[in-house]
Amino acid sequence: MTVESTAKKAAPKKAAAKKATPAKATAKKAAAKKAAPRKATPTKAAQPELVQLLTPEGKRVKHPKNSPHAEYAAYVDGITAEELRGLYRDMVLTRRFDAEATSLQRQGELGLWASLLGQEAAQIGSGRATRDDDYVFPTYREHGVAWCRGVDPTNLLGMFRGVNHGGWDPNSNNFHLYTIVIGSQTLHATGYAMGVAKDGADSAVIAYFGDGASSQGDVAESFTFSAVYNAPVVFFCQNNQWAISEPTERQTRVPLYQRAQGFGFPGIRVDGNDVLACLAVTKWALERARRGEGPALIEAFTYRMGAHTTSDDPTKYRRDEEREAWEAKDPIQRLRAYLESEGHADEGFFAELEAESEALGKRVREAVRAMPDPEPMAIFDNVYADGHALVDEERAQFAAYQASFADAGEGK
Repeated sequence: MTVESTAKKAAPKKAAAKKATPAKATAKKAAAKKAAPRKATPTKAAQPELVQLLTPEGKRVKHPKNSPHAEYAAYVDGITAEELRGLYRDMVLTRRFDAEATSLQRQGELGLWASLLGQEAAQIGSGRATRDDDYVFPTYREHGVAWCRGVDPTNLLGMFRGVNHGGWDPNSNNFHLYTIVIGSQTLHATGYAMGVAKDGADSAVIAYFGDGASSQGDVAESFTFSAVYNAPVVFFCQNNQWAISEPTERQTRVPLYQRAQGFGFPGIRVDGNDVLACLAVTKWALERARRGEGPALIEAFTYRMGAHTTSDDPTKYRRDEEREAWEAKDPIQRLRAYLESEGHADEGFFAELEAESEALGKRVREAVRAMPDPEPMAIFDNVYADGHALVDEERAQFAAYQASFADAGEGK
């Protein structure tokens, strides 16, 4: 039998099968579609307009009076040359401190370090927008905000070295201890803000978190409570586009600032590498909160130039081209270009700042290496404000364990 005759003989069966299966085929297709994992298709439309007051080239952006951004721009229209130099100094010294901390970790002096490289404008701009009586709830990367609140940098390093629980009294600077649990500080901030409102105080609260934390349930719960109770809290999200190795588009199908709409309060996206825009928008949001107009969400769109922490290798999941593109938007170089073009700073200023920067690095390095190891029993201090029976029991057990080493030594 030829191949041709075999094909002819089989044809009727094939046709019959085709006739009999439309319903089954449809059912199979529907079942397969149902079983297949649905792929999220993040919106790839043009990025929403950022609030920007200083371009990457260091040029001031002029917003017409009828522009939606003019209201924010008004908050920095009268900024002085001295204030601009102060913002630049803050960013330079914060970066120098951060670089020293990274070096210290690489040398085995710190257990871990979370760098803020690239996020200086978001932190310094928002930090300088706060008043002394405002209360700040950070995560573990807000070294620039800590600087603005007057926290000694060596206290931050003490925590990452493991010799203290934070090293500062939160109430002395209205700056809470660093929070390692992702997103939980937004609940603390909301509760504190609710208390501020009940006390009738003329102050506001600001909570910092990242794009990764925005996916946490604690953050959504904070949004709900703050909106319902009209709490005077500003949620400041530093969207550095990477939650460790997870890009933002894997977490959300809309820009983060738009989430605020669903909770009933405003959301604003700001150029996180523009210190003036971050300063202006945060001032706006904090003043709004103090007036009793409730919460707001600020999304500072920026970029994490370094690793998530010193235990991370970003070259495993990020392209060099991406980093290079953001290097051109460097927040410090942006403000320097503006200072120079406007004649607000000369070479003498930059030289003095460089010397101050090196002195800070040396002070931090020497302070860390001179930190004494803590007394072992100190781990039980400040766990509860008024003491706790379980902690007392654990303290006694640990003391006995420590004493056992001394007893063993005496028996030799």
